[in-house]
Amino acid sequence: MSEKRPHVVVVCNKAVRDVYLDPVDLARLEGFASWEWVRAEGGPEFQANADGTARESVRSHLQGADAVVVCHGSPRIDANLLDSATQLRFVGELEGDRFAARFDVEAAWERGITVVDTTNGSSYPVAEWALGLIIISLRNAGEHFRHMIEPKAHDSRHLTRRTRHGFVDGDLWGKTVGLIGCGHIGRRLIQFLKAFQCRIQVYDPYLPREMADAIGFRATSLKHVMSDSDVVVCLAPLTPGTRRMIGAEQLSWLRSDSVFVNVSRGAVVDPDALIERLRVGDIVAGLDVFDPEPIPADSEIKRLPNVFLSPHISTTSSTRQAFFRLMVDELDRFFHGHVTQFDVTSRTLANRRGGPAQ
Repeated sequence: MSEKRPHVVVVCNKAVRDVYLDPVDLARLEGFASWEWVRAEGGPEFQANADGTARESVRSHLQGADAVVVCHGSPRIDANLLDSATQLRFVGELEGDRFAARFDVEAAWERGITVVDTTNGSSYPVAEWALGLIIISLRNAGEHFRHMIEPKAHDSRHLTRRTRHGFVDGDLWGKTVGLIGCGHIGRRLIQFLKAFQCRIQVYDPYLPREMADAIGFRATSLKHVMSDSDVVVCLAPLTPGTRRMIGAEQLSWLRSDSVFVNVSRGAVVDPDALIERLRVGDIVAGLDVFDPEPIPADSEIKRLPNVFLSPHISTTSSTRQAFFRLMVDELDRFFHGHVTQFDVTSRTLANRRGGPAQ
């Protein structure tokens, strides 16, 4: 008699069902499991849905489930719900902004349930835009563009030393690049930077130490990353421990003619301190995020010549399908007896909660 096919329950709102669950990936899932969609509407985008009716609907569907995948609209999969799901072996989050708000990780672990999070589906296009902002900022292309669209003719010979990154030392080749945080975005970005023979140094207290040797970077302090790099890229998630982590003191460590790029969250950096540092005129910034967003119309950051701004566009529409594609990959691995790749771990939780590394 053939082994029973695993049953997967997907809990989300209709928008996620229609956009994230690509038919190609659903067909892949159906190749090794049965599945059903439980519709759940309401709740904040990255938080659990507190509606009691949705919670009880999910409870009834979990009783025969081997895996549950949650996203926007789902109630919290807590110890009480897990106790009703005696067959459950796998819990997955599609897009939770990496903070495990829709499931109780410790309660799942206590019951021997594997917990994964494929929010990193959005990380890969962010790495591409980080590379783009590095190249743009090294050449201070924002100011050059402003000069080009002025009514008077553009003449590069009249640009000041401060605006000549592209003419004097604007190439990426062989530069030292420092990363603040090295999760999925950072690791993909390192792959790109190796093509430019860059020297990479990383500040990330949550990484296992052997990661430096495995990927190829120097692990160091935040001060060394800020003061000893030609390019500094902020990739740290916004947590209680990273809010305003980059303030006036840290920005003062940036050396003249360096570049500062932020593609993570605006609130990791003190915006007033950043503006003050940029006023000096000896560095260039490439910013896809700022605090607040949208940037106020009268903010000085918009008028500074040594800044290139983009409106939080580092992710793309294909990201939405990537969340579920990666999740189907994980389900495939799990139910065929292989090791999952995107598990939530004690280090993950420490990072998300802003606590000390485990």
